[in-house]
Amino acid sequence: MAKSKNHTNHNQNRKAHRNGIKKPKSYRYPSLKGVDPKFLRNQRYAKKVKKS
Repeated sequence: MAKSKNHTNHNQNRKAHRNGIKKPKSYRYPSLKGVDPKFLRNQRYAKKVKKS
C-alpha cells in the first residue's frame, strides 16, 4: 500500500489571492468588552468632568 500524503500547500496561495488578502477592518472605537471594570468606572467619571 502506498504511503499517504502528510502535507501539501499546493494551490492555497492562489486561492487566497483570488479575492485578495484583506487587512481586518479597523474601527474608530474598539469595544470595551472585557476591559477592567475599575478602569471603565474611572473613565466614565473622567468623561463627565471633561464634558462640563
